[in-house]
Order: sequence, then C-alpha cells, then structure tokens
Amino acid sequence: MNLFNSALGKNITFVRPEYFIVRGFIGIPNINYYYVFLCFVYIVSVLGNTAVMAVIYLDHNLRTPKYIAVFHLAFVDLFGSSALMPKVLDIFLFNHRYVPYNDCLTFLFFCYTCLSMQVLNLVALSYDRLIAIMYPLHYHVKVTHRFMLSLIASFWVFVVTVVLIAVGLLTRLSFCKSVVINSYFCDHGKIFRLACNDYTPSVDLSTFLALILWLPLAFILLSYLCIGYALAKVATAQERYRAFKTCTAHLSLVAIYFLPISLTFTLMEKIHPNARIINLSLTSVFPPMLNPIIYVLQTQEIKASVKRLLRIRGKSKITTNK
Repeated sequence: MNLFNSALGKNITFVRPEYFIVRGFIGIPNINYYYVFLCFVYIVSVLGNTAVMAVIYLDHNLRTPKYIAVFHLAFVDLFGSSALMPKVLDIFLFNHRYVPYNDCLTFLFFCYTCLSMQVLNLVALSYDRLIAIMYPLHYHVKVTHRFMLSLIASFWVFVVTVVLIAVGLLTRLSFCKSVVINSYFCDHGKIFRLACNDYTPSVDLSTFLALILWLPLAFILLSYLCIGYALAKVATAQERYRAFKTCTAHLSLVAIYFLPISLTFTLMEKIHPNARIINLSLTSVFPPMLNPIIYVLQTQEIKASVKRLLRIRGKSKITTNK
C-alpha cells in the first residue's frame, strides 16, 4: 500500500474519468481499408492458431516438451489477438472511441499480459533449442514435460503479478487534465502521462515492463551464440545444417517479434506519430498471424502430422462411404 500511496499527494482529490477517448489514427486517408485489413489478419490468426493447437492435441507424437511450448504460444497468440483486435475494430471501425474507465484498464491488462507471455514463450523455445543442441544426450533429462509446464506456469504468475501492479498504480492516479489516449489501444504509458499527480511509480514500473521485452531478447541472442559455438565443433557441414535447421522456425519468430518493434523504438523521434502507431499495431497483430504459418511450413514434424491426420481422415471417409 505504501507504494500505491506514494503516487498520491496528501491533499489531492481523486478525479477518475467516466471514460477515456482512444485517439488512434487521425488524418489518414482511406483508413477504413486498414481496419478491414486488420479484420482479415485477425481471422487468419484465429484459424491458424486454432489449427496448430488442434494438430498438436490430436497427434500424440507431438506431445513433447517442445510442442507444449509451441501449443502454448499458439494459445497465447489466439488469446492475445482476441483480447486486442475485436476491441480495436470496435473502437475505430464502428467509431466507439469512448472507452469506459474500468473497461480501458481491463483492456490494458489483457493486452500487456498476452504481449509479455508471447515474448517469454520465445525464451522457453530458445532454452529448448539450446539444450537440444548443446546437450543432446541429456535433453530428455533436462527438458521434461514437468519442467516445461512449470516454466510456463512461473511465467504466467510473474507476468500477471507485474501487470496487476501496473493496473493498480493507474487506479491511484488522478486525471484532471486530458482523457485522450494518443494510441490505438489503452496504452499504459499514454495513460499515466495524462495524470495530474505524481506518476513516478508508474514510470519506474514502465521501465521494468520494457525489461520484460529486452532481457528475453538478450537471453535469446546469447543462447544462439552458444548454439553457434557448439555447431562450430560439429564434424561435418551436413550435421551443422541439420542441427541449425531445427532452429529456423524459432529464429523466424524472434525476427518477426523483435525487428519491427526495435526499428520503431530506434526511430521513435524521426517518424510521424501516425506512422509509429501503425507500426506498433502491425507489430501486435502480425506475429500471431505468421507464427502458425511458419511452424506449419518450416517444421517437419508438424507437416508430417498434418499429412498423417489428413490421411487418417480420408481413410475414415472411405470406410464410412463403403
């Protein structure tokens, strides 16, 4: 409670607005086409991630620690897309820019939770690849079903706790100035900067939330340096290629998540605010759409599983017709 109370001055009366106004994309011609495009991306994301989850669930050969993490990534992508996109489309496509105060904080909670879990899930997949290549003989001892489930559960507890604290700090702020959020959703940083009392604790927590993004990237890069060093010791080029090929899907996911957002934050002051908002919105919606496509196209086990399930279904149809 002391942390929350420090965000308030002693003589400040709370001013909680009835609603926030999500400003979003202003002055962009034909912006409705972009919203229709986002709707298409959302539909593809839902279908693709549902398909990946169904394939892993139906094929017992894919019930390994690695595919537990892949299943969880598909689940988080599906959950995150469903938390973000319907509300964004409702706000902008149907011009419902007035978002009630409590709804906005709830919207923020689910968006930040899912975004953080997407990033931390890449850490779990990175660790899986690191152990599989550097310690192949001990892989089944070090990376078990229980370990992967415990790792994912600990990520959930950590992320939910941090984001709940972020939302709790926002409830201790008084909004006596503007209620216009200059973003495409209820963005944490854009909200606390609207407050008229001290929001230093929210600034500090915002820095910590940024670390949830960049520290996983540092771990992933370090793990691939170790993988590269281990592969350099492999005797033949064919063995190196075969081992590295198992990492291509994960590397593609890492690039899709981190390159656009890194570029956006690097050029933050040099690009137009509307361009920045569009870039960030694409960074939020593209990875959930592309992840299932990448895993289906680049992972031999899933391609083989899809073919096997289709073959079994085809045989069952033939048997039924007979």
